[in-house]
Order: sequence, then structure tokens, then C-alpha cells
Amino acid sequence: MNDFTMTRGERRATWALGSVFSLRMLGMFMVLPVLTTYGMSLAGASEALIGLAIGIYGLTQALFQIPFGLLSDRIGRKPLIVGGLLMFALGSVVAALTHSIWGVILGRALQGSGAISAAVMALLSDLTREQNRTKAMAFIGVSFGITFAIAMVTGPLITHALGLSGLFWLIALLALGGIAITLWLVPTPTGHLLNRESSMVRGGMRTVLTNPRLLKLNLGILCVHTLLMSSFVALPSLLEQAGLPRDSQWQAYLVTMLVAFVSVVPFIIYAEKRRQMKRVFQICVLVMLIAEVVLWQAGLQLWGLLAGLQLFFIGFNVMEALLPSLISKESPPGYKGTAMGVYSTSQFIGVAIGGSLGGLLYSLGGGVLVFGSCALLALAWLGVSLTMQEPPYVSSLRIVLPAGVAASPALEQRIRACDGVSDVLLAPAEHSLYVKVDTKHVTRSDLERLIAA
Repeated sequence: MNDFTMTRGERRATWALGSVFSLRMLGMFMVLPVLTTYGMSLAGASEALIGLAIGIYGLTQALFQIPFGLLSDRIGRKPLIVGGLLMFALGSVVAALTHSIWGVILGRALQGSGAISAAVMALLSDLTREQNRTKAMAFIGVSFGITFAIAMVTGPLITHALGLSGLFWLIALLALGGIAITLWLVPTPTGHLLNRESSMVRGGMRTVLTNPRLLKLNLGILCVHTLLMSSFVALPSLLEQAGLPRDSQWQAYLVTMLVAFVSVVPFIIYAEKRRQMKRVFQICVLVMLIAEVVLWQAGLQLWGLLAGLQLFFIGFNVMEALLPSLISKESPPGYKGTAMGVYSTSQFIGVAIGGSLGGLLYSLGGGVLVFGSCALLALAWLGVSLTMQEPPYVSSLRIVLPAGVAASPALEQRIRACDGVSDVLLAPAEHSLYVKVDTKHVTRSDLERLIAA
């Protein structure tokens, strides 16, 4: 069998963990397009508290994301995933049973406390071989975008049929479905694989947090989700006031998402194949800035709001596909897992800031203040993006050394001298080398032959 063909067990692990990840993300995002409209009927609700209910999920996610990822090394991946999904289900039940905005805020905080993303990725690393791990993780990355689109369309449909309480009950069932998949369909690994590319490294935070290139990318994902959450505190309500009933808004989201998905492909091909990632990144920031300006000037004109919505999601979807690739290229060898952990935390900090600040701004000055502030943030982000350097067009490889080959400084120097290798990290404890390479010049097979020689 071709060694690069995924085994049945690897395919099963990838599909099962992708399903767990998607069910949880579906539950998180279905609330986004409906909470500002249906949530105003809750006791004590206000625009500011609705924004807090949207954003507090991100705050608790950000607080627990990295600690839970490290904890999974001690107590095991599956127990932590099951515990996190139980917490997510509990939060959903609390939100479903309440008639008060404060109950929804508590439920959303509990939902966010079940931070399992790092544990899911670590378990996927345990269950897949090195040569197939990138494909498995790419599958989960693609599932994120598809899940977001499905959530934006189905959230309004389900809430119209079942009400906000019914939506939260359904989200609780999705979490329980994730638990069932984890227990019965996800294979149990024989042990934890020490892999710095997919797991966070203790003591590696300083290396990642002091890297100026990574800091700009982390600021980028923070801005993306701040803009998303702030905008969606105002948009559903404004669309309703502009003449698009809340039970029909799913149609606008469906068309918007389809156009945005089609738009992603040429942007990503151009960025990767033509090696123009910096240019595409800056274009996306500019598109999101224009979207916020259009929304700012639209008032209650429906076509203006829809045009701004479409522009926003074109920029958003391309950026969501682009940023993880940029993090992978810019992270030092052996620190990709840590870099992705900080990246995810930055993402959820953006969710927290966007929801909370957007709600406050909406209560003070309506959509004009929300979109005007978002435009200023996008303008500042565009200024930062202009200082970015073109990323190195390299891939991260982990080379497990064959028996009898020592992880020595001499071997490291031999690999560094190879054309196409930009950086190397020696990991004697794992009997491995972590290498950043330009795969147009050198492949994994080339490096393995060099090591074995």
C-alpha cells in the first residue's frame, strides 16, 4: 500500500473528530444571526447585554483554550473532550431553560468553558501518521468554513420554527451527539504522541509571543472576529428594520455565503501558486474596510446593508483560509502547535471584544456608531498590514529519526546546509527534527534519504 494513503483507521479518526469539531462549532455559530433579534424578548434584555451574551463565549474560550490543551497531556484527550462537551451541553441547557438575558449570558459562559479545540487537534495527531497529518488537519480546517456557512443559514430557520429556547435545546443535543461520536467512533490511541507541531510546548509561549511576524497575524485574527461579532450585534436587527423579516434573513445569508465561498478559491490559488500572500492579505483587509464603510453609510437601505454584508464575507472567508497558512509559514520550527494555540486564543479574544464592545456601541449610537467604529478598526489594521513582510513560502516538517541515527548537532548542521531548508530544530527527547523547507526545492523523501545516508 502507498505509505501516503490514509489507512482506514486514519480516515475514521479524521471524519469522527471532524464531526465532533463541526457539531460544536455549529452550536456556537447558529446563535450569531438570531440572538440580537429573538434575544430582545428576554427579560432584562438590552443591546449592551445582548452583545455581552454574544461575546462572553469568546472570553471563557480564551481563558481555557491553552490550559485545557496542556491538561489533555495529563488526563488524556478523550476525557477532556467529553468533559468539555458536557460543559458545552450544560451551558446550552441553562440558556434553554431561562427567560432572562442573564441566564443566557451564564449559559454562553458555560458553553465557552468547554474549550476542546486543542485537545481535538492533539488527539488527531495521536491517531494519524506524520505523512498524513497535514491532510487530516486540512479536513478539519475546511469543515470550519462549511460549518460556519451552514450555521448562518440554519440558525434563523431553526429559531423561527422552535424559538430561541428550542435552538439551545438542539445545540445541547448536538453536544451530546459529539460525546457519542467521541466515545464510540473515535479510536482510542495507544499513547500520547509528543509532537510540537500539533501540541503546545511548555515554555514555548515566550518564543511565540515575542515573534513580531506572528504578533501581526494574531492581531489579524483578533481584528477579523472583533469585526464579525461587532457587526452581527447590529446587522440582524437593522436588516429587519430595513424590511427583511428575521424569519427570511436565512435567504440573504445563503446567497452571501455561496458567493463568498466561490470567491475564496481564486484568491487562495493566486496567493499560494503565485506567492502573493501579502498582497492578498492586504486586499482582504481593504475589502473588509470598504464593507464596514458601506454598512456605515447604508442606514436602513436594504440593498446597501446586503452589499456591505456580501463584501464583508468575501474578505472574511478568504482571511479565515489565509491566516492559518500564514501562521504555519511564520512559526519557528517545532513551535507550530504553540503558535496555533496563541492564534486560537487571539481569535476568541476578538469574539469577546467584538460582542461586548459592539453591544455597548449599539446601545449608545445604533448601527452608525458600530460600523463607524469597525471602519476605524479596519483602517488601523490596514495600516499594520502595510508593514508586513512577504512570508517565507515554506512548509513545516517533522522528521522522525530512524533507529541508530542520533539527534546530534552534526546532523542538524547537515540538514541546515541542504538547499531549500530555512530552519531546523533538534528535538532529542522525541528523537526528531523539525524542519522548515521550501518543498519546491526539497521534499520529505529528500531529507529522509539525507538522514539515512
